[in-house]
Amino acid sequence: MSPHALPLADLPTGLYIGGQWRDASDGDRIEVRDPATDAVIDDVASATPEDARSAVDAAAAAAAGWASTAPRERGEILRRSYELMIQHREELAQLIVLEGGKSRRDAEGEVTYAAEFYRWFAEEAVRATGHVQTAPGGDKRILTVLQPVGVSILVTPWNFPAAMATRKIGPALAAGCTVVLKPASETPLTALAIAHLMERAGLPAGGVNVVSSRRSGPTVSAMLEHPATRKLSFTGSTEVGRILLRQAAENVLNCSMELGGNAPFIVFADADLDAAVEGAMVAKMRNAGESCIAANRFLVEEDILDEFAGRLAEQMSVLKVGSGMDPSNEVGPMINGAACADVAAMVERSVDAGATLLVGGGPREGAGSFFEPTVLSAVAADDPILSQEIFGPVAPVVGFGSEDEAVSLANDTPYGLAAYVYTCDLARALRVAERVDAGMVGVNRGFISDPAAPFGGVKHSGLGREGGHEGLLEFLEAKYIAVDWSE
Repeated sequence: MSPHALPLADLPTGLYIGGQWRDASDGDRIEVRDPATDAVIDDVASATPEDARSAVDAAAAAAAGWASTAPRERGEILRRSYELMIQHREELAQLIVLEGGKSRRDAEGEVTYAAEFYRWFAEEAVRATGHVQTAPGGDKRILTVLQPVGVSILVTPWNFPAAMATRKIGPALAAGCTVVLKPASETPLTALAIAHLMERAGLPAGGVNVVSSRRSGPTVSAMLEHPATRKLSFTGSTEVGRILLRQAAENVLNCSMELGGNAPFIVFADADLDAAVEGAMVAKMRNAGESCIAANRFLVEEDILDEFAGRLAEQMSVLKVGSGMDPSNEVGPMINGAACADVAAMVERSVDAGATLLVGGGPREGAGSFFEPTVLSAVAADDPILSQEIFGPVAPVVGFGSEDEAVSLANDTPYGLAAYVYTCDLARALRVAERVDAGMVGVNRGFISDPAAPFGGVKHSGLGREGGHEGLLEFLEAKYIAVDWSE
């Protein structure tokens, strides 16, 4: 067991179904490990497909009651959930450090960000407005109302175990939907803690159900095949997203998909170089690069290529790597040894192909899945590392000669989630932002996520948006009512 005591000591570790905490029907459990030490910190119930179907049954049983609950009351429960998350911010952050390997700073930032989704959607709950208009022919009124889409299955990844849960639960509950959350098996404790706090906030039984499982495929399939299921919201890899879209198509489910990314970070020669390097560190090293919107390719105008790469390497070289249990550490471990090995192989292939290693380059010796912050310069435009989602603390830098070439390189990927542009020319910034194939663009800033803004991508990076008013609409459907109230 981990030498660190678990926060929220009264945290249940069973399945949360219909307001009850219970064991898996076959008694199976998942060991949860600390990536910094590989020590087992706890174990949680591992749902069977039958357990998953029971969770959908519970959500379906609660659906009508929750949909008819006054929007203000739904919002107040979300508001109390926000307050409880902030009240328990330190304990939740410690939990994320222990099971997810984040630095303490990143974990605390995630809890604040995650809680904000509940505060935002507490306000949005009263804004599911329809409209009325006179038909063009004058024979009737067109009345449009927005209604909850219905029971929603939420599947979340391990890299942001709190924020990815609240970004889906918040709008679903605000819209009047009940949900089943299936968290990643690597980081289930945070999801259970959030459900535990929502229970204390007064959420009715069945509103949120949580089923962790080591048998992800069969468990999610069982829920998608359930006749009561009406929506799937998934965050994860494009490969898994394709599989789930095929399964969802069998039952014609409403789908929101936040999938893989390959974010370009474009730096023009007229950029404020100090700001660009600072922004690069934020865009690349948040959560040690294990983020779907992490800067994945640094496209730098050739006149400043060497200076930018050198400054970036200098900043990366002084980062303190270690367990987030020490608040002074800035870079935690990767999620597991396999992820570490995958990133190491990418770097090795890039160096073999001619890239210059400026700093870092491989896993750190000793316990835990730590990877040294790495910068690669002189990377060829056709280097395979530029076409992969690195998902680790590695920054490949490649040069460009013109604006058109920068845009061409940025768009040379099937993905289109986030992009970053640094230049002191506002017209160029907006022009490039429009031309880049991405659902989100940061102009002269490396941090773009905001609960009040629509988050999502284009091309193979997904379907739909989370956050903002658009996030609420993902869980609502428009109903048209034709009515004539003339004499």
